[in-house]
Amino acid sequence: MRGAPGGPRMLLRRLREIMAEPVSAQTRLDRIVVQIAANMVAEVCSVYVLRADGVLELFATEGLNREAVHLTTMRSGEGLVGLIAESAEALAVADAPHHPSFSYKPETGEEIYQSFLGVPILRGGATLGVLVVQNKVRRNYLEEEIEVLQTTAMLLAEMVASGQLQAIARPGISIAVKHTVHMTGTAISEGVGLGHVVLHQPRVTVTKLVAEDTQAEARRLDEAVRALRDSLDELIARGDKAGPGEHTEILETFRMFAHDRGWIRRLQEAVMTGLTAEAAVERVQNDARAKLQRQTDPYLRERLHDLDDLANRLLHQLTGKSLVLDKDELPDNAILVARTMGPAALLDYDRSRLRGLVLEEGGGTSHVAIVARALGIPASSDVPNITNLVETGDAVIVDGTTGEVHVRPTADVQAAYGEKARLRARRLEQYRALRDVEPVTKDGVRIGLHMNAGLIVDLPHVVEMNADSVGLFRTELQFMVAAKFPKTSQQYAFYKSAMDAVQNRPVTFRTLDIGGDKVLPYMAKLEEDNPALGWRAIRIGLDRPGLLRSQIRAMLRAGAERDLRIMFPMIAVTHEFAAAKAIVERELAYLDRLGYPRPRDLKLGVMLEVPSLLWQLDDIMPHVDFVSVGSNDLMQYLFAVDRDNKRVSGRFDSLSPPMLRALKTIADAGHKYQKTVTLCGEMGGKPLEALALIGLGFRSLSMTPSALGPVKAMVLGMDTGRAQNFLDDLLARHNGTESLRTELRCFAEERGIPL
Repeated sequence: MRGAPGGPRMLLRRLREIMAEPVSAQTRLDRIVVQIAANMVAEVCSVYVLRADGVLELFATEGLNREAVHLTTMRSGEGLVGLIAESAEALAVADAPHHPSFSYKPETGEEIYQSFLGVPILRGGATLGVLVVQNKVRRNYLEEEIEVLQTTAMLLAEMVASGQLQAIARPGISIAVKHTVHMTGTAISEGVGLGHVVLHQPRVTVTKLVAEDTQAEARRLDEAVRALRDSLDELIARGDKAGPGEHTEILETFRMFAHDRGWIRRLQEAVMTGLTAEAAVERVQNDARAKLQRQTDPYLRERLHDLDDLANRLLHQLTGKSLVLDKDELPDNAILVARTMGPAALLDYDRSRLRGLVLEEGGGTSHVAIVARALGIPASSDVPNITNLVETGDAVIVDGTTGEVHVRPTADVQAAYGEKARLRARRLEQYRALRDVEPVTKDGVRIGLHMNAGLIVDLPHVVEMNADSVGLFRTELQFMVAAKFPKTSQQYAFYKSAMDAVQNRPVTFRTLDIGGDKVLPYMAKLEEDNPALGWRAIRIGLDRPGLLRSQIRAMLRAGAERDLRIMFPMIAVTHEFAAAKAIVERELAYLDRLGYPRPRDLKLGVMLEVPSLLWQLDDIMPHVDFVSVGSNDLMQYLFAVDRDNKRVSGRFDSLSPPMLRALKTIADAGHKYQKTVTLCGEMGGKPLEALALIGLGFRSLSMTPSALGPVKAMVLGMDTGRAQNFLDDLLARHNGTESLRTELRCFAEERGIPL
């Protein structure tokens, strides 16, 4: 290649020496551009830094007019420099002035330069600036020269990311690397958390970029890749849970990419430019992350995410560091940040030190969201690229009510959220004061308020909040956090512990509701075109009766001489309940033969979440002891809307006439047959929705622990008769699918009902 004696390795070493010199940041940057220009045999070398306002500013130059430094600016996408920042890709042009994106800046004096080569300054896939060299003569830059400039940009990224350039920025100007970031995701667990970032998978900081021996680094890379492949093979062969939230199909994808020739070739080529093995991985990873941030196709985003995760594993393999944070290293006031996480991983952390959780992927119905709510941890998910926008120790605020996340917030934002957290604490105290107040409406109607649970850590809230019972115990969570399928004896101990913890209050156990999005880590995932409508819940239990019998047997033994309620999920036709009931009767006979005591009062019911049961209520009501309404799935199936699909999930409102009429039909059937009907979905835990449900005829609601206080306060402030008359009139006047939320809110506000 064209260049000074010593080539790229000599350049990198010299730049390292300059960065260690005890001089000002401006002097250091000025010496760096001189050195790069000399090595690249270029008349110009310039560094543009991205500011917090999205503007690129010239911070140093060799060859252009020095007076233009800190004066020349351009927006991302403007000119060749802006194009590089926007695309995060290198650009080499032999005749720059005639390029369609060329933007002439007269103060720089660049009109005499023809050829142009620029590369993005990347860190974690985020663009921090642009490094440019220019020549007077037209020339085609070699691929080798582009690679040298990309490698040099990695060193500059260290300097920019350290924040030292902020000292030479103009007053009032902030560089992008440490600027405030405000993003909005999906609120999955209420509350406000203020603390500092802790990455669930700590990022490896590469400190040594320049290789002493290129061949030795190439061998280290090869050995690490082989070790990575071997570890993936071992995890897959072992067949159990490989790590936090990981399943076999994820590891299979990692293994496929670990053998991808294109990926290996890019790593090897990066090493041969003079980088250490770690720096080579980081450079390839930066390129993948940059593409990821600009990719909109969901499939390609997922594949780029997989490559990013694989590179992270390889870096940990090279450095010998643990892939996941040591739970004992968790500091106080920690806000956990992760791309994704399984429920077992979250449960491993010390709850007393956790202040919040932020995820790139998840959703309000995800398993980790359920655990976060059980633990009372404010959480937001679906926050794009958050793991690449933060550094360990960054101040961060997570609002689990709105889904908002503030990274490196300003003092006024911190003060506002501090006050919001104090206000929430005062409200919780007010709700606790209602603990022993009976949930009776103004016109004397008692409303049963129950709690949803699924883990032992949930259950102290039942007594603390004085809930009537556990209205829904999701038994599948025990299976999800276990390393292998729990034995009957383990299930028995678990269910007995659950019943012991609630001090003689009833517990309604829902049998295993797996399938669809609920995949057990030790079971092969069945590939289905539409898993939400596929082999799941009671369908699995009836097709694999041994599994259902084991669970029923454990429940019956745990409920010996106690009140026990068992509910079967996703019943679509009456005979499915009859088949499940027959299994219970068979297990009761088994207990009798062995001399085990029966439950004192056993009640069997169904989870009504499949719309087909709406037309079988007269058939099934006489045979069940109770009905629980799963409003989340009922609405999903009623409107044919995937609740986890953001494009359509908000298209229909639960407070629209079709949904309300369906719910009224169920409530009316319960009254007709004198069967308890409890709503267990998200609707029951929202005061406005709960008001509507009571007006429709529901007298029993089950919800998350944090919702019990607000809903009880609403119940105490409402009149059932007035609400029922209002709902009847409202539904009579509205025949479309428009939301009735506004009318209901006005009704509540006019009557002073707290929402």
